[in-house]
Amino acid sequence: MLLLALDTSAAASAALLDGDTVIGRFASTDTRSHAEVLAPAVQDLLRDAGVAGPDLAAVAAGVGPGPFTGLRAGLATARTLAFVWGVPLHGVMSLDALAFEAAGDPAAGGEFLVATDARRREVYWARYRGPEAPHGLPVLVDGPHVGPAAQLPQLPVFGAGAGLYREELHAVDAFSSALPHAAALGRTASARLAAGVPLLDTTPLYLRESDAKVPGARKKVGS
Repeated sequence: MLLLALDTSAAASAALLDGDTVIGRFASTDTRSHAEVLAPAVQDLLRDAGVAGPDLAAVAAGVGPGPFTGLRAGLATARTLAFVWGVPLHGVMSLDALAFEAAGDPAAGGEFLVATDARRREVYWARYRGPEAPHGLPVLVDGPHVGPAAQLPQLPVFGAGAGLYREELHAVDAFSSALPHAAALGRTASARLAAGVPLLDTTPLYLRESDAKVPGARKKVGS
């Protein structure tokens, strides 16, 4: 099953997969150019693999949580491509992609957390339980949330959010700089589709209101 995965919850990334095998991947650490780099990256991935968009079985998009501008760019790209190609579109929580990667680590044998940078001295986070039969996927227990690192439960933490707040969090060193990547997100989506586990729609998980505020009505003169 050919699947294209996109995620811009932290950095812009794209991946082309055949089942759980990653055929090609792209990532950019520039958080200001998601919209500019993502479409050309997808074009390159498809060209290098000799695949046309309509050949895909589906497109999977990371729905966050993440900042408004970056997350919106990835979701808009995914929606447009799926519409033009006439293929199904699925959403996957971006923290689930990190949890999927973390699931093979010994520290994820019981319950664990995944955390990414939410800025403003806060993290986006969710709580998981280790992989369970019959699907072998980590189970979301609680979240997603946004808040100060000091308020998180005292459990092993995977992801770049843990690396930023080592004094407050029990960071798993091998994953202390990890960001959600489209490759892991695509493998998560493929595993769920193969197992018949429902996926999300592409409603974004902002968890905060946009920093851009709509101006209030002007006061009348003399009021």
